[in-house]
Amino acid sequence: MNQKPDNSKCVIAVDAMGGDYAPCNAVLGSVQAFHENQDFQLILVGRKENIISELKENNLDYDTDLIVHTDEVIDMHDHPTEAIKKKKNSSIVVGANLVKENKAHAFVSAGNTGAMTVSSIFGMGRIKGVSRPTLTAPLPNEKNGFTFVADVGAFVDSRPEHLLEFAILSSILLKEIHNIKNPKIGLLNVGEEESKGYKLTLGAGKLLKESNLNFIGNVEGKDIFKGTADLVICDGFIGNIILKFAESIIPFLKSTIKSYADKSIYNKIRAGLVRTPLKESLKNANYETQGGLPLLGVDGISIIGHGSSSPLAIKNMVLRAKDMYDKDLVNKLKEAIISYAEK
Repeated sequence: MNQKPDNSKCVIAVDAMGGDYAPCNAVLGSVQAFHENQDFQLILVGRKENIISELKENNLDYDTDLIVHTDEVIDMHDHPTEAIKKKKNSSIVVGANLVKENKAHAFVSAGNTGAMTVSSIFGMGRIKGVSRPTLTAPLPNEKNGFTFVADVGAFVDSRPEHLLEFAILSSILLKEIHNIKNPKIGLLNVGEEESKGYKLTLGAGKLLKESNLNFIGNVEGKDIFKGTADLVICDGFIGNIILKFAESIIPFLKSTIKSYADKSIYNKIRAGLVRTPLKESLKNANYETQGGLPLLGVDGISIIGHGSSSPLAIKNMVLRAKDMYDKDLVNKLKEAIISYAEK
C-alpha cells in the first residue's frame, strides 16, 4: 500500500480473499458500500493482481494504492489456530493486524470463521475484563422484529461466567446499534423453572439473576421465534446449531414450494399466489440484509460473514462496521465491562 490511510476518518479493511466467491463478491460488495457511504476509507486486503482484475472486469472506481497485498489465503478447511501461525501473510491475519497497528478501525471478512475469530483475538486483543468474546446473531421473530442469540459459535464450550459476559456485551450492542434500550434477556434452557438444566445453565442463571441486567429467567427454544426475550444467551455449541438450523428454513420452504408447484399446473398457480407474500414476510430472515456478525469483546471492530456471502451481504457487513465505528461501540463495551467489574 503506497498511500497511507486517512486516520482522521473511519478506515475499514476488507478481506478480499474471504468467502466462497472471493475475490468477486468481497470486492463488489465493499466497493458498493464505499460508493454508497464515502465517509470512510476502504482498504482491500488480498492478492493485488486478483483484486485489480475484479475491479477492471466490473468497471469499479477504486484507488488501487489502498490495496494491501498478501500472497497467502486461509481457506474454509484450514484449522484456525494452525493456519494463523503458518500463514502469517494471509489476508485474515494481515487484516486483523491492521486494526492492531491502528492502520484500520475495523476488519470485515466472510472467510474461515474460526481463523477470523482467533486472528481477531490475537491480533486486536481482548477488551480488558473479557475472558471470551462472543458472536451475536439476529433471528426474526413473530413480532416483526429480531431475537438476538449469543453465543452462536465463537467458541463451542463455555463456563457460567462466560455466559454472563455474553449477556453484558450483547446488551450493549442491542442498546447502541439496535435501539433496544433495556433488552429483556433470557437464558436458553429445557424449561422455564429455575431448577431445570445442567451445571452450565444453573450456574449462569444464578449469575444473571444477581446481575443488574434485565434478566427474565429461563426461556425455551420456541421463545426465540416468539420474541419472548430480546436476547437469548447460550453456549456457542448450542447457539451455532440454532443459527444453522434457522438458516436452513428459507431454503427448505423454497424447495418444498417448488416440489409442490412442479406436480401440476394447478399447483403452480396456487404456489405463485403465496410466493410473493411469503417472500415479503420472510424478509427479516434474509441474512444478506444483516450482513455479518460482530465479534464482541475484542479491542476493535471485527465483522464475520457467512462463507456464501453475496455482494449485498458484504456491503451490509461494511456498513455495519461503519455504524459501529460512528457509535463508538468498542469504547462503550469497555465502559460496560469496567462498570460491571466495579459493582
